[in-house]
Amino acid sequence: MKSPSRPAVQRNASPYLHGGEAAAVAQVLESGQYGHSDVTEAFEREVAAYLDVPEVVAVESGTAALHLALLAAGIGNGDEVVVPSLTFAASVQAIVAAGARPRFAEIDPDTLCVTGSSVLDALTPDTRAVMPVLYGGRAVDLTDVAPLLAGRGITVVEDAAQAFGSWHGDRKVGAFGASGTLTCFSFGPIKNLTCGQGGGIVPRTPEEADKARGLRMLGIRQSQADRIRSTTYSVDAFGLRYPMSALNAAIGRTQLAHFDQIEAKRPHLWRTYRDALAGIDGVALVDVDVERSVPFNCVVRVRGRDAVFADLQSRGIGVGVHYPPNHLQAAFAPWHRPLPVTEQTAAQIMSLPFHPEMTEQDVTFVVHALRQAVAR
Repeated sequence: MKSPSRPAVQRNASPYLHGGEAAAVAQVLESGQYGHSDVTEAFEREVAAYLDVPEVVAVESGTAALHLALLAAGIGNGDEVVVPSLTFAASVQAIVAAGARPRFAEIDPDTLCVTGSSVLDALTPDTRAVMPVLYGGRAVDLTDVAPLLAGRGITVVEDAAQAFGSWHGDRKVGAFGASGTLTCFSFGPIKNLTCGQGGGIVPRTPEEADKARGLRMLGIRQSQADRIRSTTYSVDAFGLRYPMSALNAAIGRTQLAHFDQIEAKRPHLWRTYRDALAGIDGVALVDVDVERSVPFNCVVRVRGRDAVFADLQSRGIGVGVHYPPNHLQAAFAPWHRPLPVTEQTAAQIMSLPFHPEMTEQDVTFVVHALRQAVAR
C-alpha cells in the first residue's frame, strides 16, 4: 500500500500535460505575438472540427464564455435565467454580469443536474434563458421541454465547462446549435482539455459568432491582422476585453492533438472508482453516464459527510466539495428560493481525488481510506 502523502491523492484535481505544451508556448514567445493571433484562430478551427460544428469563438475563460453567450443571445436587464443552485459560482456571476437575474432550479440528486420537470417548475413570465450545468461531464437532456422553451422564446445556454468531449446521443456536446442551443466550454487549468486558462462558445449562427467576436474584443470587429495593416479600425458596439491569448491557444492545440488519451483515461479512472466503491454502506456514487461522458470528477454522496471529509483530509487525501449551493450565498440572497433537494444533497456530496495522473492503485488506496472513515 502506498503512502497517503503521495501527490496523486493529495490533490483533488490537477492539470495534465502531454509534454509538447512548453515547446508550443516557446514558439509563440519567439514570435512576439502573445495576444489573440493566428494561433488562437487555428485553435478555434481545430476545436470546431473536433466538435463537427461550423465555428467556435475562443475567449479568456469559461466565465467569459457564459457572459458573452448570454449577451450574444440578447439576455440582459430585467431578464431571468433558470440555473441550478448546485454549480460553481461562475455560472451565476455570468448571469448577474449580463444584467439578468438568476432563478435557481432544483436538481436530480442522482445526477446533480437539472431535469425537464425542474426547469418547468422554475419558469416564470420573465424567463428568457435556461442554463443547464453539465455537472461532472454528463449531458443534460431537455428535449422533452425543448418545444415549450422554444415556443416561449427561451434560449438554452449550456454551461458545459466540465463536459468537453462528452456525447449527447450521437453528437458531441456542443454540436446542437442548429437545435437552438448555445454551448459554453471552459479550458481552465484542471478541465478535460486545458489551455492553462480559456473558454469557448459554440454559436448557433454566423451572425451570433460575429456578435460574440465583437463583444470579446471591445466591440472591434476587425481582426488583429487587419488592424495591423490599417491606419484605423471601427468600434461598432459595446464590448469587453475577453480574447484568448496565443500563449493559451498554443497549450490548447497541443492538448487537443492528444485528447484521445484523455478520452480513454478519464472514463477508465471513473469505472475503476465505480467498481471499487460497490458495496460500501452509506456511500452512493453520483452517475455521470460514463458510456457517453468524459468524466470531469468522481462524486459520492456520503452519510456523515463532514466527519468523513475531515478524516480523509487529515490523512492527506485531497477530497473536496463541489459545490456549496449558490442560493444560500450572501451575494445571491436577493434571488433565494427554497430548494430542499439541493440543500439535502449538497450536505452529502464529496468529490474524490480524480485526475489523469492517478492509477488504479491510487483509487484502491482512496477507497480503502473512505471505507475506514465511513465505518468510524
